[in-house]
Parts: sequence; structure tokens; C-alpha cells
Amino acid sequence: MTHDALRQALKELNGQRDAVFTFEGETDRCVVTDAILVPDEEDHLIKVSDGKHVYIIDAERVAWIRIG
Repeated sequence: MTHDALRQALKELNGQRDAVFTFEGETDRCVVTDAILVPDEEDHLIKVSDGKHVYIIDAERVAWIRIG
């Protein structure tokens, strides 16, 4: 997945939905409850937050995402 495509897909995260990420080559999933997409910053990393933690997502390794 490209950086821009992932950022576009994550725009739906508004703090009222959970996001589940699975990465290529990994069996574990990353679950972010009440996820919100952090606005683009100077470092241009894709960041998702649950209000307590910030998760940096590597767009090239994302296998799939469930938003719900």
C-alpha cells in the first residue's frame, strides 16, 4: 500500500472507530481502539493515536486494515 493511499483510507478514523492493522510477514494484529489519524506533520510519518499512545504505521508493510 502506498503512503498516500493509506493516509486516504485512514481519514475515516475520527476517534469513534477502532482500527485493526495486519502487517505482511506478521501473525499478530495491532488494534487501536477509538483511533484517530494524526494530521500530517513535518516528518510525514503516518501516525494513529488512541489518545494515550501514538502508533507509527509503515504503509509498505500493511497487509490489511479493518475499520469498525
